[in-house]
Amino acid sequence: HRDIMSACKRLLAVLRPGRSPLFRRVATWSPVGAAFNARQQRKLDLFHRSNGLFGVPELTCPDGFAAVGERALRETERLVEKACQSLPGIITVKTFDQLSDSLCRVADLADFVKVAHPDPAFREAAERTCVNIGTMVEKLNTNVDLCNSLKNLLDKSDIMASLDPETRRVAELFMFDFEISGIHLSEEKRKEAVNLNVRLLDLNNEFLVGSHLPNKIEKRMLPDHIHHHFSKEGNYIQIGGLHAEATDDLVRELAYRIFLYPNTSLLQTLEELLKCRNKLANLVGYESYANRALKGTMAKSPETVMKFLQLLTDQLSARFNIEPSLYSPFFSLGACMEGLNSLFTELYGVSLMAEEPSAGEVWSEDVRKLAVVHETEGLLGYIYCDFFHRPDKPHQDCHFTIRGGRQLDNGQYQLPVVVLLLSLPLPRKSAPTLLTPGMMENLFHEMGHAMHSMLGRTRYQHVTGTRCATDFAEVPSILMEYFATDHRVLNQFARHYQTGQPLPKSMVTRLCESKKVCGAADTQLQVFYATLDQVFHGKPQDRSTTDILKDLQEKFYGLPYVPNTAWQLRFSHLIGYGAKYYSYLMSRAVASMVWKQCFLKDPLNREMGERYRQEMLAHGGGKEPMLMVEGMLQRRPTVEDFVDALVSDLNPDFETFIMDSEA
Repeated sequence: HRDIMSACKRLLAVLRPGRSPLFRRVATWSPVGAAFNARQQRKLDLFHRSNGLFGVPELTCPDGFAAVGERALRETERLVEKACQSLPGIITVKTFDQLSDSLCRVADLADFVKVAHPDPAFREAAERTCVNIGTMVEKLNTNVDLCNSLKNLLDKSDIMASLDPETRRVAELFMFDFEISGIHLSEEKRKEAVNLNVRLLDLNNEFLVGSHLPNKIEKRMLPDHIHHHFSKEGNYIQIGGLHAEATDDLVRELAYRIFLYPNTSLLQTLEELLKCRNKLANLVGYESYANRALKGTMAKSPETVMKFLQLLTDQLSARFNIEPSLYSPFFSLGACMEGLNSLFTELYGVSLMAEEPSAGEVWSEDVRKLAVVHETEGLLGYIYCDFFHRPDKPHQDCHFTIRGGRQLDNGQYQLPVVVLLLSLPLPRKSAPTLLTPGMMENLFHEMGHAMHSMLGRTRYQHVTGTRCATDFAEVPSILMEYFATDHRVLNQFARHYQTGQPLPKSMVTRLCESKKVCGAADTQLQVFYATLDQVFHGKPQDRSTTDILKDLQEKFYGLPYVPNTAWQLRFSHLIGYGAKYYSYLMSRAVASMVWKQCFLKDPLNREMGERYRQEMLAHGGGKEPMLMVEGMLQRRPTVEDFVDALVSDLNPDFETFIMDSEA
């Protein structure tokens, strides 16, 4: 009761006439901008029961995950029986997709909750669900009867010819899942493959958790004057990152050496993980895990990836810096969200609308819910924006699919639901959340993933949105980075949060030029990461992962290896991007080509936006990735084209020339 009365008094104090606001707000923020430029004020709801996370009734408490998982497993049994009994035809593919949807809707939701929910009980329950569903998926991928029901369709050329291209591709993708899981093996070896996959689930989780844990050191081991830079736990100091932006050289050096100090247990986990992946690949008929992972991508093979990386290394050579704090007042979170809303309206006829979540629907009071609405098609889906820092929340910016879109039998469309996870500072009484240029660019990047999910309209959820080849999945998000640093786009939204003054042209120019500074070094660093990933997942080598790292760092990066460090133990992308980390570079090359050929002349061109949606975003993974690139560019690029696109991005005069000619 006292809490309620206190809240009411605070509210009256805010509303009382004559009170000056704590900081001036620009009066022209749109509803979306206003929603993100202030602390969330949830309506006090004393009478309504929780509707559960994401509106799932069972998820009002951690125990609900068991019920949701059990229901999905029962539905799985029903759909497996239906698939095995149905005559070959489109019903086969639809049933497989329903089976995938039933499992993914639980697994994807649990995958998000296990890393982002503030309640440890929810995280633990979600983790158990992920393991249970993952185990079921591996068993299904080696179910001979289920595979035969699909094979019966694929073997009937007349029926396959009558199906639409997307249905045929989805059928082939499901068969590919069977093949890489070892469906062709004897029963004994199929069981071995299942056991290896189940073991990999545990190893993946062990490595992911360990890669993010801080290292501890006794306080007495570090000089007193730098203790305040780090978090403390009793007599220990915890170092959970590299502190690369610290101005004190000693802080950066000690953080590097301590954070990257080898953890023997985690080294053993990584070694076992890589051996287990290689053993699985060999078992199902591949020369290496990289060969298995790259089938179906744009690159196709490890040889193509290494050719791409080596050619890029051969052409790179190191090449103005900006003070981020000077830009931040022009990049309030609300302004950036307005900019995104304006951009999407111009390109696609799509608006972002802030919506009040129901009781229990979100996991933190700071989560915002956006409805994505098309001017003629109506509601396209929902984006949950978990943007602000809180304890125990991952520091990585990422996109999670909670529910994929698909065509339902009743003619309606299952609307996609996604979460965007960032780690931004909370608004203060004196100012809204202010973003550095890097934070702003990351926001645009992650929103690119979200719009890929929203604008895709695939028949099957198995290929919805970002469920496509990894080296294509980053194209829409990286393309958004080009929009984020284009002066015509920045002019639409970048204005001072207090005065409304637009970002001065000279600052816009410096920001665009700063992208070229150290660009070659940044790209070369990504080449090193990608090469390390390829070698780790290639043919096994009779040496430690640290020895491999040391060798490749000298060849592909140039900076010397620091003794007694093991950077690979912090390379968490080895799990989600095993043998595919090169995808960032290849996707950036495609995004660069699309930007220069299609959007550089006019980044707000609606006709080009519609073409981009129809040629690339709409298909998700339902069309072969290189065909989508070819459709957009009207030509099929070569490996050399990819390299040239990345190198040309490092030319500091290219976009400056465009800006000067327009002026």
